[in-house]
Amino acid sequence: MRAASVALLLLALNALSPAPAGAADNGEWSVRPADSAITPRAAFRLPARPGTTLSDRAVVSNTTDGPLTFRLYVADAHNTERDGGLAVRGIEEPQRDVGAWGKPEREVITVPPRSAVTVGITLRVPQDASPGDHVGALVAVDDRVRPGAGSHLGVQRGVGARIHLRVDGPERPGVTVEDVRFTARSPSIPWTGTAESTVSYTLRNTGNVSLDPRVSVHVGGVYLGGPAERRLTNVPAELLPGQKVRLSASWSGTPLAGWGDVTVTATADGSRGSGSDGFLEVPWFFTGCLALLSATGVAVLRRRRKAVPAKPVVPTAQAVPAAGAGRSADRE
Repeated sequence: MRAASVALLLLALNALSPAPAGAADNGEWSVRPADSAITPRAAFRLPARPGTTLSDRAVVSNTTDGPLTFRLYVADAHNTERDGGLAVRGIEEPQRDVGAWGKPEREVITVPPRSAVTVGITLRVPQDASPGDHVGALVAVDDRVRPGAGSHLGVQRGVGARIHLRVDGPERPGVTVEDVRFTARSPSIPWTGTAESTVSYTLRNTGNVSLDPRVSVHVGGVYLGGPAERRLTNVPAELLPGQKVRLSASWSGTPLAGWGDVTVTATADGSRGSGSDGFLEVPWFFTGCLALLSATGVAVLRRRRKAVPAKPVVPTAQAVPAAGAGRSADRE
């Protein structure tokens, strides 16, 4: 039951956007930082130094007509392999970063209907904390276990308020593109179906700050058909330090004939990375038609040669001197 709960909890927490417009809310309860004296906050964004302790407050609101009980914990954030969206570690999973540094003032709270409870949160940044961005969330997990849709397993839901710490030190943005794979799908007979190109690649944040990468694909070489360059849109809005995601993109049209390279390039905060995959496209339909025409032509020529009758050979007459004439000449 716990495994199923964690699976749906991660889906619920994908709402952790890089720049949330308001509190993390699922329609029944929400979690947000307590408003500061200057401006409302949608996330915990705190500068930090190694070896320091940070204190803050969170507000958990219940918008239902009955009381709700929550388990509170601080979790590490990560990018999902499926689409690069942000999610957090489950309550039973090991926490190694922000989740290991943070602790709520109370681990279990009950919020009355149509009301809110304020809870303190403490973050102890270790002395050996690496410089750069560290991202997590304060999560409120509903204590109720609900039946899963189409399943005999129960699920629990959670909502998390984003925690973003930037530890003092040099900032090193870095991005790489790895394991590029290009596939072209064309109908066997041209213009009888849809032609589609697909490129898949691994996008990795090799630096220590969160990135908002821009990714493009370029097709180079000697070929016919298909676009030469395009911007890819299904890219995570935030790629956390040390994270990698496997992504793919498709578009209509393919190189009909020729050879070349498909290069995926990512740029972010002055850093740049690229990877390529080669292709060779042979127009097999036209090649087969040409081969068939050539074979047919050769066969026709052979038949014509066999059908033409051979010309008779006429022997050439040669003059032969008489025997007596030869002897008379010898006597003389």
